Amino acid sequence: MPRRSSTEKIRRFILENVSEYPTDIVSRAASEFGISRQALNRHVRELVSGGLLTASGKTRGRTYELRILSEVHADLEIAPDMSEDRIWREKVKPSLGDLPANVMDICHYGFTEMMNNVIEHSEGTAVHVSVGSNAIEIGLSVLDNGVGIFQKIKNELNLDDERHAILEIAKGKLTTDPARHTGEGIFFTSRLFDEYSILSGRLYFHHSESNRDWLLERADSETKGTNIIMSISRRSRRKTTEVFDRHSAKDDTYGFTRTHVPVTLARYGDENLVSRSQARRVLVRFDRFKEVLLDFRGVKSIGQAFADEIFRVYRHEHPEVELTWIRENKEVRGMILRAWTAAEDS
Repeated sequence: MPRRSSTEKIRRFILENVSEYPTDIVSRAASEFGISRQALNRHVRELVSGGLLTASGKTRGRTYELRILSEVHADLEIAPDMSEDRIWREKVKPSLGDLPANVMDICHYGFTEMMNNVIEHSEGTAVHVSVGSNAIEIGLSVLDNGVGIFQKIKNELNLDDERHAILEIAKGKLTTDPARHTGEGIFFTSRLFDEYSILSGRLYFHHSESNRDWLLERADSETKGTNIIMSISRRSRRKTTEVFDRHSAKDDTYGFTRTHVPVTLARYGDENLVSRSQARRVLVRFDRFKEVLLDFRGVKSIGQAFADEIFRVYRHEHPEVELTWIRENKEVRGMILRAWTAAEDS
């Protein structure tokens, strides 16, 4: 029989991978740990009897799934006296059970920030709150019937396109009510959770723990209002203070002064980033930060004018903003360095 530590590793592997391999998790785990299918079946049966997995179908075609440990749904009317913290205390926190303090803090911060956005910005009349958990993760969802976050930002900031609103959201410090809000809620919530998604209209924005950002247009579906979906592992070691500190510039003790910009979000569809107007779209509101990290993951090439506008013209006009970049390929790096050298020479 495996030792206790080995048993825990095997069962953790099963739980963490069963969603991806619902029909062949036994063979996957047997291969991973070099033990027999018979031994693995004992572990799976224990997880089923322990209430962490569910099984369906006959032996040959049996499918396994993570069992939902708790699930809460609440339909609420949006009213002037609505309090996000009260909803957290009465509807959400009791369903989460015993969580590590850092994970509970993240759920508290993220849920109350997103609910506050609904109350003060959505222009909706109703909101649906969902909370679900299994042995691996916690999921939170907030769905309102308002105007839609991308449409709202487009209208308030006079942007050309709703997709431009997503780029601005990704930068952070974006708010349509600067007198009352800093615009930090969505930025930090998306970085605190493992997975963070916004669905509104026909657009879908997703940010994951690995700093991957996706913007998808859905031709066959549309979300009325705004749906925020967040999930985090029960075992996450992330802390709110660490994430906040990561986005403070080197010479700042406090403050959101450093941002991480996924450049690929400046593209519409499969267009290439070649023009100065596209570069200016990226550069909007950079002057609100001391340091800007440009992430070129997913960008295959950039044009000379695009690079020149950012790395020569903008650097000359805004020397107080420190520009750095990561995850660029060889072709993109060449364009950046060409513009960077031209700025140094001038």
